[in-house]
Amino acid sequence: MIPRFGTPPETGRIYRRRPGVYALLPRDGALLLTVQMMPQPDIQLPGGGIDPGEAPVAALHREVYEETGWLIARPRRLGAFRRFAYMPEYDLWAEKICHIYVATPTRRVGPPVEPDHEVIWSRPEDAARILGNAGDRYFAARLAR
Repeated sequence: MIPRFGTPPETGRIYRRRPGVYALLPRDGALLLTVQMMPQPDIQLPGGGIDPGEAPVAALHREVYEETGWLIARPRRLGAFRRFAYMPEYDLWAEKICHIYVATPTRRVGPPVEPDHEVIWSRPEDAARILGNAGDRYFAARLAR
């Protein structure tokens, strides 16, 4: 069973299952994070949805690049969690299945390609407090230990 973080699902609401991949990206004692500015600022682990037919690791490389402008190497899966959330950019209630990886950010190619995203660096112990959802915070705290 995949652990759940955040609020439980609302009775009677229909949720669409949405698998995704997210990365803890440590480098020189800090974690590379992304801030999604719209609809309101939200600090997140870089990552996102796995497209139909796409392999999870390929999705991880694509999503990290789109949201940060960085290339990564040596992704290793750490675990997974699920959370129930409204996704305003898609007008969708989703059961997000979040697969968490750790990888090495190797080279910045340019700014984030994804609109309304900015990059920040944070100490892992600080990331464990400032990330926008409890599942991300859990995995950042695990890495900080």
